[in-house]
Amino acid sequence: MSRNIQSETSDSTSRSLLRRAREQDPIAWEKLTAVYTPLVYQWCRRSGLQVTDAADVAQEVFRSVAKGLDGFRRERPEDSFRGWLWTITRNKIRDHFRARAGKPSGQGGTDGQVQLQQLPDDALSDSDDAPGQRLQSQLACRAIDLMQTDFEESTWTAFWLTAVEQQPPQSVAEQLNMSAAAVYKAKSRVLRHLREELDGLDLLA
Repeated sequence: MSRNIQSETSDSTSRSLLRRAREQDPIAWEKLTAVYTPLVYQWCRRSGLQVTDAADVAQEVFRSVAKGLDGFRRERPEDSFRGWLWTITRNKIRDHFRARAGKPSGQGGTDGQVQLQQLPDDALSDSDDAPGQRLQSQLACRAIDLMQTDFEESTWTAFWLTAVEQQPPQSVAEQLNMSAAAVYKAKSRVLRHLREELDGLDLLA
């Protein structure tokens, strides 16, 4: 896979995806939706929506996110982007079930009323610590994978082998025909970039 070598020079001026998405940066918005669309779709499906309905509701969710992103604030320790996203998703799912509830029962009206009443206030995947931790890891991995194209292949490989696979820097340096100092620098550069890009999204510990 080819890498955008020039993008490595922008580390010092990088800003978070959240901030750039607020400023209507199309690349940032594309990455943000790529990370969270599968999660929103999962929430919709687990709430009882069929495949087509879940896809339609997910689209409505991100339309609302695009309009309301400026209003998202982390004013309390418990505030999170994912929690805010769930609130929007829950409201859109409820709108969907309310619309169904207005139809004759043969078209799902009664079922829609039952599902509407059963929809929880808290995000479905956060009911206990273990699923919440797995979800956090899945989102982080998806986000990190999207950042891979921001770096030259050797830089990303040096980071991956040392930070993820926990291989000794000297061993990695020999594998990649780099100096140990260059390996340390590559790891530091990628980690800094990831922290800056994902700031405000609570995806990295």
